[in-house]
Amino acid sequence: MAKIYSKALQQSLEVDRIIGHIRGSQPGPTLVFIGGIHGNEPAGVFALKRVLDELQAKNIPIKGNIYALGGNLWALEKGKRYDEQDLNRLWTSENMMHIGNGDPNIINEDVAQQVALYQIIQKIMMTHQGPFYFMDLHTTSSKTVPFLTVNDSLLNRKFTMQYPVPMILGIEEYLNGPLLSYINELGYIAFGFEAGQHDDPESFKRHIAFTYLTLIFTGCASKNDVDYPYYFKILSKNTLNYRNIYEIFWRYEIQNGEAFAMKPGFINFQKIKKGETLATSNGNTIISHKNGKIFMPLYQKQGDDGFFVIKRTPKFFLKLSAALRMIRFDRILAILPGVQWKSDTKDTLLVDLRIARFFTRQFFHLLGYRSKTIDRTHLRMKNRETASRATDYQFARWVKK
Repeated sequence: MAKIYSKALQQSLEVDRIIGHIRGSQPGPTLVFIGGIHGNEPAGVFALKRVLDELQAKNIPIKGNIYALGGNLWALEKGKRYDEQDLNRLWTSENMMHIGNGDPNIINEDVAQQVALYQIIQKIMMTHQGPFYFMDLHTTSSKTVPFLTVNDSLLNRKFTMQYPVPMILGIEEYLNGPLLSYINELGYIAFGFEAGQHDDPESFKRHIAFTYLTLIFTGCASKNDVDYPYYFKILSKNTLNYRNIYEIFWRYEIQNGEAFAMKPGFINFQKIKKGETLATSNGNTIISHKNGKIFMPLYQKQGDDGFFVIKRTPKFFLKLSAALRMIRFDRILAILPGVQWKSDTKDTLLVDLRIARFFTRQFFHLLGYRSKTIDRTHLRMKNRETASRATDYQFARWVKK
């Protein structure tokens, strides 16, 4: 049991790892909401508790199962982002292999929290048949309209386009070990929702609205039993000018021991120009190399993501991308010089940039691949479509639209 405090609500709350669970009276999907994976982001935890309490108090009919889980309970109780390691950077393939084999290296409280959360998630997946939906609720250190962070699979993309908020693709290419990437590589729908600034009361309201809309979009609850227009309006009222799909093309990573300071006053999605001063590092100025929009500028002490820069993805590119993935166009890539399969399952490519200079990251993004740099001349490209459990969701209403 952890006691959590919200500055925005000026309230305290005591929760277990399972904040709540509702088993519906009819078969349906299994929804897993995770709040507070960062300890300085309690809004999602308070919102999930509120929604589950309301659903039970109003006796709203539910299909399937709803789970609300607490992330880093230790950090939530302390009001810190994490202890020694970011819980949302620990879900690497190496770490998950050790945890899955029952020999995790529990070197700090954050790893202990990961193991506890993993065990609950595994139990849920073993207990229920799905289809499964995983939603990770967050807030940011800067002011922002609500938005979604989405690993770029066709399933994820199609489902999340139901929300009236901007969508950010490609963040998994810049982060190592986020929870959602681990879930996505199991083939399930999984995405993040960012509600607003940490201590803004609006963030709490937006998390509530997002949770209710998710119940409706998944078919877990009916529009007839939930005030759909009201919750839709909460998310949409400030997002009209931002309601596009964006892709990250630059991340500034803060190194150990670096004295980084973001220039004051930036807000999420603010336009920036080439040559504009964004931050300082060890007293030196950091400027923008291109035009774009600033994304998640860091205004807190913990964290190594200084800022991201994003650009809008044209609708034509999205349609072309979907068409090429449907016909598995990527299967011909390995016959080209400088490109070879890196895995037996043919979901990972190794690209030698000395030979395959004509390929760009944008081209691989089109086909559903995200890259990790191995060295100066090689990229490892991972495909999000290969593991996709599309058949699990084939009868969902949003698929048929």
